[in-house]
Parts: sequence; structure tokens; C-alpha cells
Amino acid sequence: MEIILLEDINNLGYKDDIVKVKDGYGRNYLIPTKKAVIASPSAKKMLAENLKQRAHKLEKIKVEAQELAQKLEGVSLTIGAKTSSTGKIFGSVNNIQIAEALEKAGYNVDRKVIVIKEAVKEVGQYKAVLKLHKEVTVEIPFEVVSE
Repeated sequence: MEIILLEDINNLGYKDDIVKVKDGYGRNYLIPTKKAVIASPSAKKMLAENLKQRAHKLEKIKVEAQELAQKLEGVSLTIGAKTSSTGKIFGSVNNIQIAEALEKAGYNVDRKVIVIKEAVKEVGQYKAVLKLHKEVTVEIPFEVVSE
């Protein structure tokens, strides 16, 4: 089933993308929750017209994302966590702590755009990826230290 996404969905696509999904996923989840519509020929024409009209707005959003990416280029974070004597963290470090650390550093980034590839359960060096725009991503190194 082909659908047009009405909002960004992790691991599927971005707003206004036309993607193929399994029938049940589209019919039972995406369409009823208004996250997508069926990609009929008329819906595709409307999408093309809307994209034409919004092209300059989308370009502005992309430029803002690139500016933020340039500012974040040299940023390195240090996150404190409660640990055992062996260096294991009680719990784990996730995108919420990284968003808070970025906010303390003066960057307002939504936690939903932060992706951590591996589970952070020990003290050490890690990397987080910020997906600021569908074409703009930034890799931020962060270190987890014991409090």
C-alpha cells in the first residue's frame, strides 16, 4: 500500500514522503491516527501542488537546520550518571539527558530528533546523531562520567 505521510515518523519517513507500507500497518494504524493518507492519484496531485507552493518555506527550514548543524559541529557533551564501583550505570543514558545537556550548553534541540545507536550502560565515550532535517544530520560525541 502506498501512503503519503502527514508527519515525520521514525524509521519510516518524513512529512510529505510517499512510502510503501504493509496494508495492515497503513489501514489499522497510520490512516486512523491521521499520520498518513492513501496515495491516490488525486492526493499525489494535491501533494505536488502543495510542495510547489511551500518550496521556499521548506528551503528556509533547511537553511535554519544547516545553520544549527554548523553551530553544533564542534560541540562535545559530558553527562554525569550514577554508577556502581565497576563503572556500570544505574539505568541508562538516553536522548532526554542529551537534550537537557544541549539545552544547558545553549542549544534548543527537540529530544525526538536525537538518536543513539547503541545502549549507553557504562561510563565511556559515545556518539549521538541529531536528525535536524531529512537532509541534515549532525553527529555529537558525548562522554558519560560517574557523578
